[in-house]
Amino acid sequence: MAEEKKKASALDGAVMTAEGLSFKGFILSPVVENCNGCERVAAFEDKTYCPTYAEPAKKWTRGICNFATHVKATVDKEGKTKVNPLKASKRAARGR
Repeated sequence: MAEEKKKASALDGAVMTAEGLSFKGFILSPVVENCNGCERVAAFEDKTYCPTYAEPAKKWTRGICNFATHVKATVDKEGKTKVNPLKASKRAARGR
């Protein structure tokens, strides 16, 4: 008989507790609406969680989550990508 291979889940070893989902010593919060479509999101029981970051809502408070796989870098009005101002000042000082 051929033994069926199970696909490894991102949340293997996770346990539901009273505080929330416990995974590798962290309590995970359910994902927010902005996380829908991300490849990192994994389902556990009836909710979805992000195994990369414990509190996904905090990652979206200042703009785009840096772990998001479904969001691309923003482009300003001139068609250039956003540049770190500190790096830009150093480049200007060097004459680039």
